[in-house]
Amino acid sequence: MTQSLPAFWAVIPAAGVGARMAADRPKQYLQLGGLTILEHSLLCFLDHPRLKGLVISLAVDDPYWPTLPCALDSRIQPVAGGKERADSVLNALLHLHASGADDNDWVLVHDAARPNLARSDLDRLLAELADDPVGGLLAVPAKDTLKRADASGRVAETVDRSFIWQAYTPQMFRLGALHRALADGLVSNVSITDEASAIEWAGHSPRLIEGRADNIKVTRPEDLEWLRQRRGDFSR
Repeated sequence: MTQSLPAFWAVIPAAGVGARMAADRPKQYLQLGGLTILEHSLLCFLDHPRLKGLVISLAVDDPYWPTLPCALDSRIQPVAGGKERADSVLNALLHLHASGADDNDWVLVHDAARPNLARSDLDRLLAELADDPVGGLLAVPAKDTLKRADASGRVAETVDRSFIWQAYTPQMFRLGALHRALADGLVSNVSITDEASAIEWAGHSPRLIEGRADNIKVTRPEDLEWLRQRRGDFSR
């Protein structure tokens, strides 16, 4: 199966501060099972034989990244992050272009604080989208009843969940198409919450690839606690 998967670049936007964690450092540098969250997020890509290289967008003067062993990995190229996620991803794509990457190359963008990506999910995404004209993303169908709130915080309606998915990462698109969508969207002041939303704004329909629900993004302290308990990690 490995030989049939396409080669790809990985991009990790890691310039955020994660204020909702209320920690003494950005959440991607908190410990999980003897490694930082960021190191776990990188490992699934670095261990993959089809990886062409990885670009990580970091905050200016980030004091934590240089202390990690993976900072010396020649496959990882750091670039300056931007004010928003879209800016950080665009900076990484500009670096890939400057390094000679082709517009038709696949790029997988993954959250720095999503450390539980399964290799099986990564391989499924690569296999399902290898010949797709647009690209797509890992996602999970909504399981709970969904409510739309009004301005006063009361239920306005119950939303039909049969067509609702939670967007996860990695999100996989061609380098040229993603570059154009992000650049044009930022110039037009479009709200870009993830790479798929930029591609959608450009007039395309990304494909949803069902992944595992435990590929969670660490946003609040309870998320990290859940992962620690799952891994049997009781250190802090």
